Amino acid sequence: MNAHTPLPEIRERIEIIRDAEGLARLAGPWQALWLRAGAPIFQSHGWISAWWNNISDRASRALVIATAWQGEQLIAVLPLATHPHRGLRVLEWAGRDACDYCDALAAPGTPPAVLHRLWTEAAAVSRFDVSLLNRLLPDASVWSLEHAKGLRPRLTGNRRLEHSMRVTGDWASGEAWFGHFPKKIRQNYKRGLKFLQEGGARVAFRLLPPEEDFRPVLVELAAFKRLWLARTGITAPLFDEGAPLLPALAQVLHEAGMLRIFVLERDGKAIAISMNFVEARSLRAFVTAYDPVVYQGSPGMVLMMDYIRWAFDHGLEEVDFLTGDEDFKNRFANEAVPLASMAGAGSPLGHVAMLADEVGSRARTRLRLWRARRTDGAAATAAAE
Repeated sequence: MNAHTPLPEIRERIEIIRDAEGLARLAGPWQALWLRAGAPIFQSHGWISAWWNNISDRASRALVIATAWQGEQLIAVLPLATHPHRGLRVLEWAGRDACDYCDALAAPGTPPAVLHRLWTEAAAVSRFDVSLLNRLLPDASVWSLEHAKGLRPRLTGNRRLEHSMRVTGDWASGEAWFGHFPKKIRQNYKRGLKFLQEGGARVAFRLLPPEEDFRPVLVELAAFKRLWLARTGITAPLFDEGAPLLPALAQVLHEAGMLRIFVLERDGKAIAISMNFVEARSLRAFVTAYDPVVYQGSPGMVLMMDYIRWAFDHGLEEVDFLTGDEDFKNRFANEAVPLASMAGAGSPLGHVAMLADEVGSRARTRLRLWRARRTDGAAATAAAE
């Protein structure tokens, strides 16, 4: 062969995994790919498998895990699943409910065309009506699908937007971070701690050691969370009594050496618990709950400020609150990373549903603007009188 003759292109092989057995067989190759890619734990085989094997409504869902291979080497995974919603078949991320950052998984240097093929094959197999791929970081690899030439079905940017709220900064220590706050915030922390210590109670912050069984602590965390959910009327199967998903996810983090569970105790009894993990020089706060009996002492806030100080004391560069719009995140975070979304229609019914969604969204926006103008006008009139 002439030295200048181009090598033949090796076309990747596409396989679609639809069941738990096929997903289990991917464990080794997927783990190797995840390590090569340096991706978040949310894109790992362990995380997606823990979700699929432990969700309560699996019978209504179907896996659509699109994989690309070169020979025996796995080079890309597009982890999707379908479920019914309001009469539509929706194609979304596998594990979406348990993943704060969603994306495809691809080996470094994998051309976008491979992801385009994965999407096309997955769409054909799933026969979806509407697809929503959300919680996309700005550098997510699947952004290459947006407006990709000739891609069918098409995916375009969607109005749905979330944010990852983070605490960042070049802090020499946790105390340096704590000390930069105004006096009022520091006093709120000390006031909460003082309330919790009333009657001579001993309040202690601790990190669960790796050798301690984390399951009893998660049982308490879920119980605290159910009390809060009951007051708000929100449902969250992740925290149902005896639900296996939360401990399964914790086990994945434990086996990866990432799990960090922080506990605030009052006289040896947990009053606030936070299940976090360390990844990419960041402490990521997955779920926190507290005992409402002592809510006046703000145990959740006290625990949060303690674990943030712990993070900076241990050389981490940020604390990531992940997704969610809780008020405390806005009060303490100093960086917001947008998590955008893409959507597409896969059937005539899907096109109608997306059009109706867009029309409804615009109508609600106009109504909010009209109400705001009316309120401002009434206030101006009252002030003039």
